[in-house]
Amino acid sequence: MRVVVDLTRCQGYGQCVFLAPDVFAMRDEALLYDLEPGDAHREQVLRAAAACPVQAVHLDRTARPGQEQAGRPSGTRYDGRIVIVGASLAGARAAQVLRREGFTGSLTVIGDEVGEPYDRPPLSKQILTGQVPAGHTMLPRLRDVHAEWLRGTRATGLDVAAKKVRLADGREIGFDRVLLATGTRARPWPDETEAALKGVHTLRTAADAARLREDLASRPRRVLILGAGFTGCETASACRELDLPVTVVERGAAPLTSALGGVIGDVAAGMQREHGVDLRCDTTVTSLEGDSDGRLRRAHLSDGSSVEAEVAVVALGSVRNVEWLLDSGLAAGVWGVTCDAGCRVVDTNGLVTDDVFVAGDIARFPHPLYQYQFMTLEHWGNAVAQAEIAAHNMVSDQAHRWPHLSTPVFWSSQFGVNIKSVGVPTFADEIVVTQGSMAERRFVAVYGYQGRVTAAITFDQGMWLEFYQRLIERAAPFPPSFRHVNRREATVPVPARVPERVLPTAGATVVVTGHDPAERRASLLHARRR
Repeated sequence: MRVVVDLTRCQGYGQCVFLAPDVFAMRDEALLYDLEPGDAHREQVLRAAAACPVQAVHLDRTARPGQEQAGRPSGTRYDGRIVIVGASLAGARAAQVLRREGFTGSLTVIGDEVGEPYDRPPLSKQILTGQVPAGHTMLPRLRDVHAEWLRGTRATGLDVAAKKVRLADGREIGFDRVLLATGTRARPWPDETEAALKGVHTLRTAADAARLREDLASRPRRVLILGAGFTGCETASACRELDLPVTVVERGAAPLTSALGGVIGDVAAGMQREHGVDLRCDTTVTSLEGDSDGRLRRAHLSDGSSVEAEVAVVALGSVRNVEWLLDSGLAAGVWGVTCDAGCRVVDTNGLVTDDVFVAGDIARFPHPLYQYQFMTLEHWGNAVAQAEIAAHNMVSDQAHRWPHLSTPVFWSSQFGVNIKSVGVPTFADEIVVTQGSMAERRFVAVYGYQGRVTAAITFDQGMWLEFYQRLIERAAPFPPSFRHVNRREATVPVPARVPERVLPTAGATVVVTGHDPAERRASLLHARRR
């Protein structure tokens, strides 16, 4: 195995260092690494390459043990027509893997954005602070991909029976197999007139980030952020780094509660207030008000107060781009696109299709580590890992397909603290601090559910993440019984205060029709759009 790192793109996230410490090391700002690590480090290097936020780690091949070392892997087909709908991270990675796997047939990639695929994590970090221009976040090409790229082209429908993708310009693109990777978009402010006010932004695309950066550079008297999820918190951090006054309005009891639970949410709240953020929890924005020139001037809150602001960032979550699939006969709705562990899409009858695959933010898949519950994960690492699994399975026979068993990992940088998590924190009933101290904002906390470890989160302790990932994958008992390094607080589990797991069923109802077994069918009745 050979390794090369594009050091011009490496931003020092350090994911590779704690995932493969025998291969990668950081010396101040420089990354050092072994160009030809032995096979004993294969799994570590593969994890590091998948987790690199900027795809800077390049491998000569990522074949699994047992595959042919020369020529084509067994059980794979190499002709036909494959179409990928979605040209962002998951779609681009899938195209690369298809060619790496030896697929020589026709490959078409359809994307609604005009430019090349780009990296999204820097949008709420380096771009807003001016460290990186919005146009400098393009994803590197791990290899030249021979494909027809239809950029600036929106898919409007999928005919599964005829095997065609319908486009907005009237064209139809035929396929033998298709990968759905259309991702998500920012949830807009519901009042269109108020959303159109100058100074009101969402943050999802490079163009969004460039417009917001321009407004922040004008030094507004105050920035208002609606929502304290990861995008909202990272944007607040960037504003404070720019020394801009910022108010964050959050519906929940604390920031990040919906993703990490109330215990960690309290830590995040304290961190924001210590850095001068005006944090308003258990509160919502009821309306936005503009002046005679159509520029935002103030927001009215549910507690009767108001906030004077010239710039607002609507960070109310995301909407999955699945509307184009509503008449396709697939199990697609507000929850995403349902699939099996091999990324094969399920139709409305609950039957697995063999020629339609899904990957990335819209994929709703069963995870064995979490009682086979279906979940969607809007994480960078999941998009990469799932795209690779989907691409491999699209050109493999049944005996050689892989399941998507990647343990979720995500990271966030806020107020000078690197937050990293492994597993699914909301799949828990208790949490315990195993290392460090919450008061010092430097700790490791472990989540547990019914006596087993299900997730872990680190604040400036990311080097420990792989150790806890192993505990999750081994279903280790909770609370952990090992001797803790740097234990600063009593290891007594407390309720994690995670939100109740509620399936997002709003918008569609399943109706079963027919009497004879050969006639019984399920169909989705979607709510009328308002």
